[in-house]
Amino acid sequence: MATSVKAAAGNSNMLKFMKLIGQLKRVPRTGWVYNNVKKPESVSDHMYRMAMMSLTITDPTVDKDRCIRMALVHDMAECIVGDIAPSDNVPKAEKHRREEEAMTHLTSQLPEELKQEIFGLWEEYETQSSPEARLVKQFDLLEMVLQAYEYEELEGTPGRLQEFFDSTNGHFHHPDVLQLVSSLNEERGRHMNKTENVKNSGNSQTTGATSVHTLQQ
Repeated sequence: MATSVKAAAGNSNMLKFMKLIGQLKRVPRTGWVYNNVKKPESVSDHMYRMAMMSLTITDPTVDKDRCIRMALVHDMAECIVGDIAPSDNVPKAEKHRREEEAMTHLTSQLPEELKQEIFGLWEEYETQSSPEARLVKQFDLLEMVLQAYEYEELEGTPGRLQEFFDSTNGHFHHPDVLQLVSSLNEERGRHMNKTENVKNSGNSQTTGATSVHTLQQ
């Protein structure tokens, strides 16, 4: 009987945990909200592609599975505290305190071994204390600028979200990440140049039409 009660309590806590992290599907990424992006991605959207980036990494010197797990938990606290952006002007120490408190509450719903694993992965990422944590941080920034470029494409507003690219200057170091960033910048540059050329062509045509009209008068 005692075992059954314990199992029921464990299942209830796991369900509570799953409902809490499910909130991440409904927490929009604050940076996009502040920049008036229509239908901004959720925190869970962001973490999913980071996990896929971790899955596709080819570097044998890092633990791929650990990177995937870290990508899946690094923003987990935001289901409780929300996505705190730099422009919110919350001190780094205070942001960490809030998120640590949230992670303590979240993981308290889990069996002890799983609790230690998830909290440990989150803490490792926060302190950037391993090669895996440092790589996942670069994936965090890479995913952000890739999403920024995609929004520019969707909106037809090349260059509008440049501030997100500027904020990553000097933060990419891993060779695989640098290659992806280079490809992204090249594609974005071509897109911006093409748009500028089309714009200039349209202006030239307008100027020409005006000149002809003036001569006719």
